Amino acid sequence: MAPATAGDPITGLKWTRKTTAKVSKELKQNGIQVCAKTVARLLDSLDYALRVNHKKLSRGSVKTRSQRNKQFRYLDRIRKSFADEGAPVISVDTKKKEPVGCFKNPGAAWGRVATPVNDHDFRSDASALAVPYGILDTIANRGHVVVGISHDTPAFAADAIVHWWNREGSLRYPQTRKLLILADGGGSNGSRCRAWKHQLQIKLCDPFGIDVTVCHYPPGASKWNPIEHRLFSYISENWAGEPLVTLETMLNFIRTTKTQTGLRVRATLKKRYYPTGVKPSAQEMKNLNLVPHKVLPNWNYTLLPRL
Repeated sequence: MAPATAGDPITGLKWTRKTTAKVSKELKQNGIQVCAKTVARLLDSLDYALRVNHKKLSRGSVKTRSQRNKQFRYLDRIRKSFADEGAPVISVDTKKKEPVGCFKNPGAAWGRVATPVNDHDFRSDASALAVPYGILDTIANRGHVVVGISHDTPAFAADAIVHWWNREGSLRYPQTRKLLILADGGGSNGSRCRAWKHQLQIKLCDPFGIDVTVCHYPPGASKWNPIEHRLFSYISENWAGEPLVTLETMLNFIRTTKTQTGLRVRATLKKRYYPTGVKPSAQEMKNLNLVPHKVLPNWNYTLLPRL
C-alpha cells in the first residue's frame, strides 16, 4: 500500500488511490484471500479515510478570479463597518421551491413506521408550489422566511424584506437609518436585475427613509452567502424525511427550526400573486437615487431615499 498512499501531516489521516476491489485482487495474488468489504474494514482500522469531490474550483478568467477575491475582501470590510455601527446586516436568498402535498422529502425521521407518499412527484398533484424567501439577521442570529405561492420575482423579494423591516428590523434597530443587504449575484435579487433595484427604491428606501446598501456575492459563490449555511441548512434538517403535506405544515417546520447557538426563525405566508416579466422603464431607472461604490460598482451600490 505504501507507494499508493498519501496522508495529511496535520490530522494524520491517510488515503489511497487504489480501490478496495483492486487491493483484494492483489492480496489474492499473494495468497491472501480477503474480499473487498474486508479490505474496507482493514483500511478503516489503519486510519485510511474516504474522500469525496469538493466544489472549490470556480469558473471564469484570471480577471474574474481577481475580482472575486477583491469582492470577498470588500464584503468583510463593509460587514464589519455596519456591525461596528450597530446597523443591521441581512443575508437574503430564495430557498429551493417546494411542492406542497404528499411528496417524498429527502432525509430520514424517527418514527414507528415509514410515512407513505406518492410514488411519483407530479407537479399537477401539488396543492401549491411554495417559494420560501429567507432573510437572516446575521448580527442578531434571527431568521424570517416569507413563503410565497406565486412567482419568485424582484417584487416578491422586496416585499419580503419590507415585511421583515416592519415586523423585526425597525423594532430591533430603532436608531439606525441604514441597512446592508448581502445577496447572490443572480435570481430575483441579482446584481444585473433592474427591477430588483427599482423595487428596493420605491418599497424600502423612499417609504421608510433608509439608506439601503447592497453587496452581491460573485457569480458561482452563492454557497458563501451566510443564509445558506446559517438558516436554510437547518430548515432542511428540521423537515428532513417529513412530507410537506400542507402550507401550514411547512410553516410550522420553519418556525420550529432552532439551534444551540441561538438561532430562532419566524415564518409568514404571502398569498399575493406576482406576475413575471414586469420591468421598469428607462425613465424609472434614471430616476433611481443609486450611488455605485468605487469598489466593483456592478456588485456594490447604495440606494438613497428620494426627497
